[in-house]
Amino acid sequence: MIGKNCGFKSFLDDPKKLALLLIFPAVLLIFGVLIFPMFISLGMSFTGLKLTVPSSNYFIGLQNYIKALGNPAFWAAFRRTGYFALITVGVEVTLGLAIALLLNQKFVGRRFVRGLVMLPWALPYVVCAMMWKWIFDANYGALNALLTQMGLLDNYIIWLGRPSTAMHAVILANIWKETPVAIILILAGLQSIPKELYEASRVAGATWWQQFKFITLPILKPVLLMTIMLKIIWALKEFDLIYVMTRGGPANATNLLSFHIYQNTFKFLKFGYGSALAYILAITSVLIALVYLKVNKSSEDM
Repeated sequence: MIGKNCGFKSFLDDPKKLALLLIFPAVLLIFGVLIFPMFISLGMSFTGLKLTVPSSNYFIGLQNYIKALGNPAFWAAFRRTGYFALITVGVEVTLGLAIALLLNQKFVGRRFVRGLVMLPWALPYVVCAMMWKWIFDANYGALNALLTQMGLLDNYIIWLGRPSTAMHAVILANIWKETPVAIILILAGLQSIPKELYEASRVAGATWWQQFKFITLPILKPVLLMTIMLKIIWALKEFDLIYVMTRGGPANATNLLSFHIYQNTFKFLKFGYGSALAYILAITSVLIALVYLKVNKSSEDM
């Protein structure tokens, strides 16, 4: 018994063995909930599995991927997702930079305002989506009531029932929800800039714009690139707002790629085809990350 205790104690005294013991539960959990399902879904993407068709779980190679890339519905969803990502990322990063610059200044109540700005991000996605769905409601929505009372509308508009307005309603909801993330990242970058650089530039007679152009932006460039990359990837997989607010409608106007994957997998029960679509989205995200790494490396080498 004493020998066993001594052996266990010597095991704990070895830093490498102790580290392996401590990280083993985390590795096991990651393997069980992430890596193993990824391999299962990858294998499934090479099959014709459809739950409504008996004995459909057989190997078909790359047919699902070829079918997806040749499907007009896939490319339509891809274009809508690109439009969604372009506007949301552009507005969120621009607003995030502007608000972060303001919050980086000293003023009374700065801590309170910083906390207030973070509230949209703290809300659960479903709560945020339900709130905006009621704001845009055709009969009882606050937006219609406000615009009517201001005399800007004569009749209520069905914001989420028109293809021309539904997408922009979802975009607005996403901007409200996700801009705080950009603010946090950019504000952290701003606070890492040495104050001495601004003091020296003021002594040299630099204007606010010159400080921003030659000090703030160059130092913030890695943070801005990382923020843009993260926001693009998150925009590509946007699902919660779409599911709660519009369910991809009207007339597929808000049917983004993530919702297109959901429909094929869980509505039409095409698990093989849906897995292939999910991996196409994953590959797109990886390519964006690789572009970010290349651009970031190039900026560091300059």
